[in-house]
Amino acid sequence: MYEFAVTPAITQIRRRGVEITEVSPGSIASELELEAGDRVVRVNGRLVRDYLDFRFQTGGETELTLNVLKRAGGEEWELEIERGEGEDLGLSFENIAPRQCANECLFCFCKGNPPDARPALFFRDEDVRLSFLYGNYTTLTSITEAEMRRVIEQRLSPQYVSVHATDLDVRAYLLGVERARADISQKLRRMMDAGIEIHAQVVVCPGINDGEVLRRTVSDLAAEHPRVRSVAVVPLGLTRYNTDERLTPVTPEWCRALVTELSPVQRELRARLGTTFAFLGDEIYLRAGLSVPGRAHYGDYPQIEDGVGMVRSFREQFARLMRRLGKTPPRDPRRLHGTVLTGALFAPVLSGLVEPLNERFGTRLRVVGVTNEYFGPEIVVAGLLTGRCVLAARDQIEGDFVILPHSAHKSDEPIMLDGMTLDDLGRRLGLPVRAVDLKGFGAMFG
Repeated sequence: MYEFAVTPAITQIRRRGVEITEVSPGSIASELELEAGDRVVRVNGRLVRDYLDFRFQTGGETELTLNVLKRAGGEEWELEIERGEGEDLGLSFENIAPRQCANECLFCFCKGNPPDARPALFFRDEDVRLSFLYGNYTTLTSITEAEMRRVIEQRLSPQYVSVHATDLDVRAYLLGVERARADISQKLRRMMDAGIEIHAQVVVCPGINDGEVLRRTVSDLAAEHPRVRSVAVVPLGLTRYNTDERLTPVTPEWCRALVTELSPVQRELRARLGTTFAFLGDEIYLRAGLSVPGRAHYGDYPQIEDGVGMVRSFREQFARLMRRLGKTPPRDPRRLHGTVLTGALFAPVLSGLVEPLNERFGTRLRVVGVTNEYFGPEIVVAGLLTGRCVLAARDQIEGDFVILPHSAHKSDEPIMLDGMTLDDLGRRLGLPVRAVDLKGFGAMFG
């Protein structure tokens, strides 16, 4: 299988084929004089819409016919290719342009953006391709027959589906669509019958889809296990800009009640299915003032990208780092004098890990929980911090450098949600700023 670097992008006017962005030197594509800017329009006579089509139609094939529209002159070349089994053609392709969501979800986070936010933050994608590639959730309310056939034919599994409620009246209300569109039961069944694995999501809005509605949703989805592999139950996120009176903010009391209500359901599911199945987001436990469950609760972490099990996984990785440092202590630990910034919710957890590290090895790292000045103090997760938030916390920063969580900037470039680059942030702070994951954090110890 080939490796392609692809990230979501704003929808563009569709052109024929898929554009080549890079040709590896010495590769088959280079020998055929393919260039960046050329467009592959057909593989073995079949149309190519994007790089997923290309990957599907070339996978396992040793004899290929490519129709390529040349950037220079607009000629269309037909290329006959023979390659060894598994031999890479040496091509990278343009970003997939996502499909726009047609719902008017009551709780859509895009409605909570500041009016001056970057245009990209207002784009709402609803794309089964991105669901397969990145775990983006879709509601399936407007999936076309062509998209359905593609999911099945190309085995775009797993699919991540925002269910929110199996009560159709409640789901229609949450998504802002008519009841008939809210009903995706036949679509789900068709995917599952074709062997497509489903991971579901429920964004719980207090007073709307919690309580009995939530218990029924979990029960209905569990009846389809293992074809529905898991359900992530995550809390509503309200910024200061989302003032819809139909939405009630999440409180610590509500989170504690939710944990109390679902814990026996989870125990019953583990006994019956061999998996917790319905996983609560870490934010619910932390807001409730409770410890996150142990390692066995999460199994193979099927919903970790949705903030389910991240804290437990981080604790485990940090423990491994401490064991490694115990065998190979850091060189000159006093030079590691800086500030580690994170979201207000995770800061106490991280402090509880970093303080023993400082005491044992002599490092001087300070953890600061940053208030979200951009979206509002109700937003407490690290991944939604901005440059503005960091600058507002500058009086709490000490040492020779600043560390931010890797999730606080775009995956493909060092730009934060408010458009500030890490370099610009560093210049304004007068300190180098590093955005790292735990692996990068561990590498600092040499």
